[in-house]
Amino acid sequence: MLSIHSLFKRKKDPLADVHFIDIDETDSTSNYIKSILATLDGVEEEPRMIVAYADYQTAGRGQGTNTWESERGKNLLFSICCHPVWVPVTSQFVISKAVALALRDALAEYTDDIAIKWPNDIYWRDSKISGTIIENTISVRHIADCIIGTGVDVNQEVFRSDAPNPVSLKQILGHDVDRMKLLKDIVRRIDAYLEEIRNGNYEKIATLYMSYLYRSKGFYAYRDKDGRFEAAVVEVEDDGHLVLRDREGRVRSYAFKEVEFLQDYDNE
Repeated sequence: MLSIHSLFKRKKDPLADVHFIDIDETDSTSNYIKSILATLDGVEEEPRMIVAYADYQTAGRGQGTNTWESERGKNLLFSICCHPVWVPVTSQFVISKAVALALRDALAEYTDDIAIKWPNDIYWRDSKISGTIIENTISVRHIADCIIGTGVDVNQEVFRSDAPNPVSLKQILGHDVDRMKLLKDIVRRIDAYLEEIRNGNYEKIATLYMSYLYRSKGFYAYRDKDGRFEAAVVEVEDDGHLVLRDREGRVRSYAFKEVEFLQDYDNE
């Protein structure tokens, strides 16, 4: 017979075994986590998930050679280390999809028009609100460690760098947002999507990813090594390649950084 206590027993907090580290300043939260992993080398049982978050990064970076501008104490600058050992190397882009979906879902709680710009940036309308770099280490054809480095523009009001299109939640909403509340929500959602991967729900994640993809319907301007063209999205392949069909009906496939999204105001 069930007791009243068991009927009303609280569910376990999914973040109860997540190790959060609050840092005032560091060069990079991802580098900080790498230094922690080095000290844990050989330890039988590492933490299930480590989250390092900082008020300021001196060397925050975006994809490639891009830098990430962030005013001290205004935004979310964090890295997550997890161990999705159930993901084969050949399917590792599913982690990028899962992280992008988690970020999109969390930000969509605050405002409409949140989308995923391939491969894993988060956009509000035509402006970038979040970027992520994912670094995986491999062990016997599977992922061993995964470091997810993310920046989210939360409470910054003025951007002074030459980044073309940043936007923050405060600029959208007109008021400050609780950064820690948002961070914990993002981590919960990433954890939940990783569990979906563990359960083999790859198709579900792929379908959701495509449903929230920026510019997924209609023709838009792009630029590759041969110049400017207009095309529509066909699909994002399992390995992360973006497949486009141009106005002449030709199918084009691109790895990251091989094609550029153009805005209406971009010149040829």
